[in-house]
Amino acid sequence: MNADKTLNDILVKLFNDLMEIEEKCLISGEFMNISGNDMHIIEAIGLDEPKRMSEVAAKMNVTTGTLTKAIEALEQKGYVNRCRNDRDKRVVRVSLTDSGVRAYEHHARFHSNMIHDIKESLTDQESEILIGTLGKLVKFFQKKYESYLKNKK
Repeated sequence: MNADKTLNDILVKLFNDLMEIEEKCLISGEFMNISGNDMHIIEAIGLDEPKRMSEVAAKMNVTTGTLTKAIEALEQKGYVNRCRNDRDKRVVRVSLTDSGVRAYEHHARFHSNMIHDIKESLTDQESEILIGTLGKLVKFFQKKYESYLKNKK
C-alpha cells in the first residue's frame, strides 16, 4: 500500500471513528434527546456571557438561519435561552440553561478523558510529535478552507 492511500485511509477512519465514538458516548443518559451536533452548538455557546447568534454561527461555520432552527429546538428542550436586545430587536443573544451547562460539562469531561487516555498511551516524545503534526494539519486545513471560501465568492 502506498503512503498516500495509507494516509488517506488513516485520516478518514480517524474522522469517522471520532465522530461515532463521540456521538455514542455523549448522547446517553440525561442527554438522549439531543444530537452530537447539538452538543457542539452548546459547546460553541459556552459558559461565558450570552453570545450573539451571529457569533455562534461563525464559530460553527454555518449560516445564522441554519443555527436558528437548531437553537429553537434546543430552547424547546430546555438547553438554551434566547434573548432579544431591547434596543435592536434583530440582535438575539443565546446562553445555556442549567441543563445546557450540564451538557457542556458532560462534553468537556468526554474530551478531557479522551485526551488523558491518549496521552497515557504515548511517551512524552510521541506526544510532542503528535501535537506538532496535528498542529500542522490544522493549519493546512484552515488554509484550504479559507482558500475555498475566497474562491467561492
